[in-house]
Amino acid sequence: MKRNTEILVTGAGAIGICSAYYLSELGRKVTVVERGEVCSGSSYGNAGMIVPSHSTPLAAPGMMSKGIKWMLNPESPFYIKPRISLELFSWLWKFRRACNVKQMHRAIPIIRDLNLASLQLFGELSAIEDLDFGFEKKGMVTVFISEKEFKEGIEEARLMQENGIKAKVLNVDEIRELEQGIRTNAIGGVYYPQDAHIIPQRYVRELAGYIEKKGVNIQTSTEVLGFETSGRKVITVQTTRGDILADEVVLAGGSWSPEIARDLKIRLPIQPAKGYSVTFKRPAVCPVIPMAMAEKKVILTPMGDTMRFAGTLELAGLDLSINMRRVRGILKSIPEYLPDIDPNFLDLIEIWRGLRPRTPDGLPFIGRPRKYDNIIVAAGHAMIGMSLSLITGKLVSQLAANEKPLIDLASLSIERFG
Repeated sequence: MKRNTEILVTGAGAIGICSAYYLSELGRKVTVVERGEVCSGSSYGNAGMIVPSHSTPLAAPGMMSKGIKWMLNPESPFYIKPRISLELFSWLWKFRRACNVKQMHRAIPIIRDLNLASLQLFGELSAIEDLDFGFEKKGMVTVFISEKEFKEGIEEARLMQENGIKAKVLNVDEIRELEQGIRTNAIGGVYYPQDAHIIPQRYVRELAGYIEKKGVNIQTSTEVLGFETSGRKVITVQTTRGDILADEVVLAGGSWSPEIARDLKIRLPIQPAKGYSVTFKRPAVCPVIPMAMAEKKVILTPMGDTMRFAGTLELAGLDLSINMRRVRGILKSIPEYLPDIDPNFLDLIEIWRGLRPRTPDGLPFIGRPRKYDNIIVAAGHAMIGMSLSLITGKLVSQLAANEKPLIDLASLSIERFG
C-alpha cells in the first residue's frame, strides 16, 4: 500500500531537518526519510560553527599548489586517496578551473549573504523556548604560528572587511585577553566577532523532535531506492520501507545526493570530503571562544562540558573508515598552538568521521533542476553545511511555496557545470 505526503524530504541531517521545519511552518504535510538515524552523518560530529568569516570558497587561487604539497604528507589537512575514478577526475578538473581570482570574488558575496542570513535565523530559532542547542555568539579567533600564514591571514581579514565581514587583527596579548588568559604559541591572530557556535548533534536532534511534535513524519532506517516519474514530475519515491506518493520532493541527502539523483538522470558533481573530529571532556584549561589553528586547518570548539577538535579534508569516496594518521595529525597540532593542552592527558569521549558533500566551486546546489517541476535540490554544502542549514531550509520552503527567495539562487543552479 502506497502512503501519501505533500512533501517528501530525503535526508535527516541539518539541511533536511531545517527544510522540513520551514516547510511545516507553511502548514504543509511533510515526511522525512533517512537511510540511517537522525543526525547520523556529517551533521553529528562537526565543529558546530556558524561562520560568516568563512565566506571565501575553498576553490581559491593557490589551493591547487597547496593541495599538491599537502598530499605528500599523510597527516596534512588535505588528502586524496589514490583511486581510478572518472567522477573524481572530472571533479578535480572543475575544481582547478574554479581556483581563480574572478570566481573567488564572485563567490564571496554569495556565501557571505547565505551565512549572515542563516546567522539571523539561528538567533530566531534559539529564542524558541523548547529548543536549547548551545547557541553562543562569541565570535571565533584564528591564530597563526608562522609569519607567512599570519600575513596571509591579515590579507584574508582585509578581504572579508571589504565584503562587509567584521574582523580585527590581534597581537599575542590581545589573544590572551580574549581567551581569558590561556597561553598560546601564536604570534598573532584575527578575531571575527560575528561568528557563532552550537552543539551540532543537539541542534539537529532537538529540532527534529520539535517538528515531530508539530506533525512531521520522520522515518529512519529508510533508504531511497528509486523514483517513478510522469512527464516533468516525480510521482512516487520507492524506499526500502515501501512506496511514498509525494507532490514535491526535496533531495537533501548530503554526500549520498548524487546517488539518489542518478536515477532521475540529474548529475550532481559532488565529492564526499571526509572530515574528522575528536571530542574530549572539557578541561580546566580551555579557550572560551572557538579557535581556528590556521596552518593546520583545525578548529577547537568549546561545547558545554566538552571540547571538540575538528579538521582535515580527505577525498576518499564514500569511505567511512577511520585513518588514524589523520586523527594523529589533528592531535599533534594542539600543543603546537596551546602548550598547556596535552591530548594524552585529556578524557577522550569520541573519535568521529563524516562525509561532507563538496562541489567544485565551493557553492551549494539549491534550486529546481530544469527537467522536473516538483523537485528541489539542497546539497553540496561542504564544511559550512551547519552554518548554512537554516537559510537553506528557508530557501527550500520559499521555492516550494513559489515565493521569491530571500537570496538570488542563480549562482547556485543545479546546471551551472553543464
